[in-house]
Amino acid sequence: MSTLQDPLKTESQEEDVHNMAETAAGGNEQKRQALEVTESARKDYQLPTFGGQLFVGKFAPEMLFPFPKQSAEDRRVGDQIIDPFISFLEKNLDPEEVDASRTIPQVVIDEMKRTGIFALKVPKEYGGLGLSQINYCRLVMKVASYCGGTAVLISAHQSIGVPQPLKMFGTEEQKKKFLPRFREGSISAFALTEPDVGSDPAQMGCVAELSEDGSHYILNGEKLWCTNGTLADIIVVMAKTKPKIVKGKERKQITAFILEMNTPGIEMLHRCEFMGLGGIYNGFIKFTNVKIPAENVLWAEGRGLALALSTINTGRLTLPAACTGAAKQCLSIARRWGNSRIQWGLPIGLHESSREKIAFIASTTLAMEAITWLTCAWADQKNIDIRIEAAMAKLFCTEAIWKIVDMTMQLRGGRGYEKGRSLAARGEVPYPVERIMRDCRINMILEGSSEIMRLFLAREAMDPHLKRTSELINPKASMGEKIKAALTLTTFYSSWYLEQAFAGLNASSYGEIKPLEEHFRFIEKNSHKLARKIFGAMAKYRENLERRQMLLGRLMDIGTDLFAMAATCSYAISLRDHAQKEDASAINDNSSVELADYFCIMARRRVEDNFYALSNNDDKQANVIAKKTLEKSFRWLEEGVVWMGPNE
Repeated sequence: MSTLQDPLKTESQEEDVHNMAETAAGGNEQKRQALEVTESARKDYQLPTFGGQLFVGKFAPEMLFPFPKQSAEDRRVGDQIIDPFISFLEKNLDPEEVDASRTIPQVVIDEMKRTGIFALKVPKEYGGLGLSQINYCRLVMKVASYCGGTAVLISAHQSIGVPQPLKMFGTEEQKKKFLPRFREGSISAFALTEPDVGSDPAQMGCVAELSEDGSHYILNGEKLWCTNGTLADIIVVMAKTKPKIVKGKERKQITAFILEMNTPGIEMLHRCEFMGLGGIYNGFIKFTNVKIPAENVLWAEGRGLALALSTINTGRLTLPAACTGAAKQCLSIARRWGNSRIQWGLPIGLHESSREKIAFIASTTLAMEAITWLTCAWADQKNIDIRIEAAMAKLFCTEAIWKIVDMTMQLRGGRGYEKGRSLAARGEVPYPVERIMRDCRINMILEGSSEIMRLFLAREAMDPHLKRTSELINPKASMGEKIKAALTLTTFYSSWYLEQAFAGLNASSYGEIKPLEEHFRFIEKNSHKLARKIFGAMAKYRENLERRQMLLGRLMDIGTDLFAMAATCSYAISLRDHAQKEDASAINDNSSVELADYFCIMARRRVEDNFYALSNNDDKQANVIAKKTLEKSFRWLEEGVVWMGPNE
């Protein structure tokens, strides 16, 4: 991961296996370009960040306790839109038919247009419904629990399509021209990925050249996996524009454009079909000499990647909401099936192996909901930088739903593997477990895979340390300035490291969440330990740390679990207090606290296991085996099958 390049240099050589990444021709140059493009798109933190503080050993419970609540008025506004739309879907949309036919009924799309579903987040002054992030995610959660394809149509349009970046970075003229069209029913999409370019935008092949008179750009290239692309009227497309010279070196420029899909030269080559999400309208698009008016540049030339990164911070929050909706559906299925299915004289839910699964599903679903509503509330408040928390929410919830649906399928047995239509045809309740499984698997890949999320978090976690060392490696600094910087660093880190070591010995008191106090104390103590381990890894591996992706992944999983624990404890106390306030008979209702306690017990085990695995692991051997496999040392193991794909 090039964006993790540590400025501290070392003369030590790593094992040969860790040089695999450099063997490709031009690898170092591509790496440099990727680093420059990505780093130029980053922005410094101007607002508080809960996750960022965790990584440097600061637990800030005041940021999430008391848990932020949606106002009664805002909830009422959401109810007036969400409830009638969900009722309409239940009567007019069969998710199994959508999955099989790959088609969302036109009557449903027409209703979305009529009721303003494509303008949910468009400000009211431009004709939209102006929903808060919480209300928007409430709707996505409900739709996703029912039909994944329909949820994607809504979320891809709102979260990464034209409305969000246009609202954030568009000119007033652009907003007045395009935003009202979404209330009229226009559908949008986002085009970034290319056949040969995924998470490395520096290698983008799509090019937009400015015309001689400066009136328009001419776009050429291809875009793959453009969700909503086959339906869209207006899209955001990313393309390379003329590079600029920075400090004597050429730097690639990526620019975002608003593009109307009825423009000549746009060709839809293919509608992609996937393992799940049968109703997704995802296209492979070719652009041949497509003219884009110069006034359709979003933000500014060369700011495309920064726009994408800023947009995706909020856009990612729909994934935790959708995953939580699916998790709630699985919880309901597991509970009902666990009570009704009798095996060996007992409901299957009462067998211990099943109880373990059900307990995991219930407690983890609470954690997913806590993370979703916390990050959505912060997005609405706009006084917290959520880039780290949004990435953690995406990472945690997308991996959690996969475990939950896998457990739910195991509980259902053969019926879990059987399609809902088949179950219904023979008179059984058509629980859609296999459809949920197929639909949710993509969540660990799209909008930043789990691996990319961990590397992104690692870059953000190390940012404070990288900034402190910047003067030391500044090529323009004099030797005297470097010596002074080195002494300053030595003084600072000697004190900082000791502070982290001793601060972790005695945690604070958290009487306001007394039933869950020990978990807050655990978070505080281990935030200090996490900070020390991150710093220690940077000092030990220096520029080679970027190749230690398994180590970095464990560190980021620790931070994510600590964040999940903190959110869940705060949310559980909030739910308990609300129940007691609304109903005096609920004074002894500690159900949310029980779930939070069990979730934290599991999370603590994961945290401890990941800390242990930092120094006790099989990473070196795994790297050697993988290297030899790629070098065909074990090709003999592939014999005995019918080979598929091209001949070697």
